[in-house]
Amino acid sequence: MSETLQSYARGAWFTPADEGSPLADANTGETVARISANGPDVAGMVDHARRVGGPALRALTFHQRANLLKEVAKHLMEYKEEFYALSHRTGATRRDTAVDVDGGFGTLFSFSSKGRRELPNSTVILDGPLEQLGRQGTFVGQHVYTSRPGVAVQINAFNFPVWGMLEKLAPAFLAGMPSIVKPAGQTAYLTAAVVRRMVESGLLPEGSLQLLVGSHRGLLDNLGPQDVVGFTGSAATGAILRNHPNVVSGGVQLNVEADSLNCSILGPDVSEQDPEFDLFVKQVVTEMTVKAGQKCTAIRRVIVPESMADAVVGALTDRLSKVVVGAADHPDARMGALVSLGQREEVRKAVKALRASSEIVHGDPEDVEVVGADAEAGAFMSPILLRAEPGAREPHEVEAFGPVSTVITYDGVAEAVELAARGSGSLVGSVVTNDPDVAREVVLGVAPWHGRVLVLNRDDAKESTGHGSPLPVLVHGGPGRAGGGEEMGGVRGVKHHMQRTAVQASPDMATAITGHWTTGSKRTVDDVHPFRKDLSQLRIGDTIRSAERTVTRADIDHFAEFTGDTFYAHTDEEAAAANPLFGGIVAHGYLVVSLAAGLFVDPAPGPVLANFGVDNLRFLTPVKEDATIRVTLTAKQITPRTNADYGEVRWDALVTDQDGEAVATYDVLTLVAKGGE
Repeated sequence: MSETLQSYARGAWFTPADEGSPLADANTGETVARISANGPDVAGMVDHARRVGGPALRALTFHQRANLLKEVAKHLMEYKEEFYALSHRTGATRRDTAVDVDGGFGTLFSFSSKGRRELPNSTVILDGPLEQLGRQGTFVGQHVYTSRPGVAVQINAFNFPVWGMLEKLAPAFLAGMPSIVKPAGQTAYLTAAVVRRMVESGLLPEGSLQLLVGSHRGLLDNLGPQDVVGFTGSAATGAILRNHPNVVSGGVQLNVEADSLNCSILGPDVSEQDPEFDLFVKQVVTEMTVKAGQKCTAIRRVIVPESMADAVVGALTDRLSKVVVGAADHPDARMGALVSLGQREEVRKAVKALRASSEIVHGDPEDVEVVGADAEAGAFMSPILLRAEPGAREPHEVEAFGPVSTVITYDGVAEAVELAARGSGSLVGSVVTNDPDVAREVVLGVAPWHGRVLVLNRDDAKESTGHGSPLPVLVHGGPGRAGGGEEMGGVRGVKHHMQRTAVQASPDMATAITGHWTTGSKRTVDDVHPFRKDLSQLRIGDTIRSAERTVTRADIDHFAEFTGDTFYAHTDEEAAAANPLFGGIVAHGYLVVSLAAGLFVDPAPGPVLANFGVDNLRFLTPVKEDATIRVTLTAKQITPRTNADYGEVRWDALVTDQDGEAVATYDVLTLVAKGGE
């Protein structure tokens, strides 16, 4: 008797009382595990996430959470071959498994990197610049993102049991939200194995990750306005979730990624002799055969110029005829099995529907040669290529979630765009062209109907990750039929799980709330130059007001000669006087910034290790010869690095003239030693 899969709920593994139903090996039909619909107390899981997991996560900074994601990814990589062996039982070849397993690990690494590089080492994210709400500067507004005291529930599809979980977990975790993972039944044994290794690592705060195997019945009943649900699956199930009372009127935030009739368009500029032709054919075949076409991003519609249809069909059938179908772990197998016999039957039904307006030009849905396995015992199927009749409706409405694509012809770029739009919204579309005008017309035409658009040609082919590969740094989702949701997207995915709030306050209160010095708030000036303070001594608001420096004509002339910047405003008296912006010779903006550095820098070695940049530089008022400038430099943001003995300090630099008028503003970025704790 195969083991019945366990859930992980409220800090313990839960075993159902009944043995459940068998889950079959996609290659052999043998039972891999059993799954029961009788799961743990979902209300208790939600409560545990909110009371235990949420507070533990929110107590950590973004950088601490990011480092945990990295450590989890490194830990999981130690068990990669274990996961690969289980993945093969889902019908996934080694190439397919790399997309799922390695892709999932890569997503954790990517979000970890994003968190450490782009988010502050705190628990609050500032959104946009400060808004001055009063004339005197005593009333300001600042948008902030804060963590929600809720739970992120993910309801996943069967096709990516590892990546599908981790691509939702990473941004939620980084945002400070605990996750409840509900995997699809067919491949839940692989998800459960990964979760078990994550739990055993001891790296994750208790309650930050729970696993619900079996039915999610009653789960949404326990959710409220602070909770987020991410669903990947069929449009029909997505519609059911959308109509749940807690989504309709209870404030539960729902993100849906559903059916998608993705297309790839061959540009009218491409001939058989062009490298783009071969790129197009290879891409279509890849998307048909990776994961046996069981990808939400696979190419379902192959849109080509009428004049190129025969050539495209010929090239595709030739390449598809060389695809070896077989057991996922067989060394010769190029394409594995579908996830189950039931899924194969669903694909066959979809092919039958497509044949109402299309003919099969390659493959047989009822017959296939298989290596290393029994073709009938396993869920194997031949790649199927169809060619649509003019005006065919079914290819734009029927999704065969398997190794099936349909060739559709167009006459003119406008018609290609119209055909793409008939999919009613897709996760991804691509255009293969080397003509910039074609690329622009297609992309701008199809963009409203797609979450992502790939433009593929000879220049980017070597580095392109391909039509069907979602990337952690880009949004994954699409409008209309595709569900209307967005996942990942780097920091965008993190903010999706957070609340944006407009805070109105005095500058001092804004500084206290955000931990980020706010223009107009108090500055602290003492006898110790701020550059002599390490991170343990430096405080937000620490300030130096520099001595004065007169900018002479000799300074301006020397800078022009030394740098070669002889722009007329700095060298030509008559031309400079004629320009109302200058009214005479003025100092170079970069001369002003250089002189300012000389005014505030403390030259001796010390806690300040390096200056690594300047942000938001603005020259506000021209500095004329013989003007006198001074600098006010204030510690604006302090970000210790968790994996180094130094941190980053952002300084607010304000350069003023003899009348107190601001002539330049910018942020100075430095690396500063941590010092004593």
